[in-house]
Amino acid sequence: MATQPHVLVAAGIVGALACAGGGPAMGVGVQPCKASQLRGTFKVIPGSPGAGSISYRLRLTKTVGPTCFVSGLPGMRLLSKTGKPLPTKVTPAFRPGLTAVKVTLAYGKSAKADARFSPDIPGPGEPQTGAPCEPKAYRVRVTVPPGGGTLVAPILPPTTFCVRGTMSVRALSAA
Repeated sequence: MATQPHVLVAAGIVGALACAGGGPAMGVGVQPCKASQLRGTFKVIPGSPGAGSISYRLRLTKTVGPTCFVSGLPGMRLLSKTGKPLPTKVTPAFRPGLTAVKVTLAYGKSAKADARFSPDIPGPGEPQTGAPCEPKAYRVRVTVPPGGGTLVAPILPPTTFCVRGTMSVRALSAA
């Protein structure tokens, strides 16, 4: 039985895509990540303190399930030691009109979003001397875009936030 030419061409295309890394890892048919597929941390970036502010890096790491993607600005809510919600305001750290990138995550791969904020310069209505601006935050509840769901990540080290928890946050990118 002779092989038909169109079968050989189709097999060649599939083989070429497989060799080139095409398929789910390249984003074809990849679904948005759900929070339950990820683990998170929110850690100080060494050397970042200066001019009354500091930067922390949110890292979301794929821990379970098929390859998926994240994209955009993560939602964040600061939490006290007991899990009580604290004042939080996330503002984008990019120019309006820019498009978010799609970050494809296979098992063990991570996406990051850096946040800059003031831990000790009070805003209007916050204590001006002595006491911290807001209670210390120990964890952050993260809403994962665009797949949804939330996860809770430790803040390392725990820190205070001023100006009602205002953070300038970059969109997710590959870590």
